[in-house]
Amino acid sequence: MSFLAANGLSVWCERSGEGPPLLIISGTGGDLRRKPGVLDGPLARRFTAASYDQRGLGQTDKPDGPYSMADYADDAAAVLDALGWDAAHVMGISFGGMVAQELAVRHPSRLRKLVLCCTSPGGEGGASYPLHDLIGMTPEARARHMIRISNLTHDETWQAANRDAFEAMVAFSATDPWADEPRRAMGAELQLRARAGHDVWDRLPSITAPTLICGGRHDGIATPETQNRMAARIPGAQLRMFEGGHLFLIEDRSAFTAIGDFLEAP
Repeated sequence: MSFLAANGLSVWCERSGEGPPLLIISGTGGDLRRKPGVLDGPLARRFTAASYDQRGLGQTDKPDGPYSMADYADDAAAVLDALGWDAAHVMGISFGGMVAQELAVRHPSRLRKLVLCCTSPGGEGGASYPLHDLIGMTPEARARHMIRISNLTHDETWQAANRDAFEAMVAFSATDPWADEPRRAMGAELQLRARAGHDVWDRLPSITAPTLICGGRHDGIATPETQNRMAARIPGAQLRMFEGGHLFLIEDRSAFTAIGDFLEAP
């Protein structure tokens, strides 16, 4: 765990495990202080896995905006430089998958293989749910709204039948122990603004890294239809769908095995 100098920023980065290098790029609002995190799963037992707080988030610098998707991709390339990795496997989750797509088209030589989880290409390929429309909602109201979007099976009938579980999910999603940190709200909003402008659809055919696209069958944020369109657009891409919604990596543990097997295959 350390701060890295990357693209003019002080970037908080954590690393775990042994094996081939794997950079995991986290999603909207990602903060490595929230545990368990992306480095606590089984991939860290098969790879040297590294992840970092993106600009504006967590313990990384929060410069004035606006931020662009190109900025986030160049940050990722600079993190690889700081880690001493000429090339690595890259796994992007949700917003991190958007960053990973930009990284793949802007810095193709830095990727060995690419895994895109619950993400979208934007443009004519389809955008993920417009989280920027929720700016201004209270954390609790946003959590109640997004739980049924994140997994389309979590509708009003499910919520009524699973009241305690639903309320626990709301409480977890709405709680931010670091909400009062300086510039935190600003950085989170700047990320959402950049996300709203994400569009790599026309450039997807230029991706040369072997690619695995993973989605949740009940995801209302990055829909199954969008995963199919991306798979058809990226040359040679494989597509795997898993049980669950936007959090299928938690809801269907076979996903980690499939991802690890893809990355380790010749």
